[in-house]
Amino acid sequence: MAEGSMSASANNDGKAQEDFEGKVSEVIEKIRVYLQSHGGDIDIVAFEGRDLKVRLKGACAGCPGATYTLKMGVEAALREEVPGFGNIIAVE
Repeated sequence: MAEGSMSASANNDGKAQEDFEGKVSEVIEKIRVYLQSHGGDIDIVAFEGRDLKVRLKGACAGCPGATYTLKMGVEAALREEVPGFGNIIAVE
């Protein structure tokens, strides 16, 4: 490969990741509205491949049901709407 050129595969991988992150962000925005209506919120912290790190805020931070909300609500919605979604990871 010539110096300074990028393979088509690398370009496709970057575009695929960008599309993936965009879809995930769209779903998070939909979920955010629901969480905000209950006094909480969610922020995207980072993408790690197909996994997503998030931070719960407001009433959601420290809520005893936060783990359930993340796994059964947020992660389930992401897996349903975003092909290939991995795991959701809560960070403080």
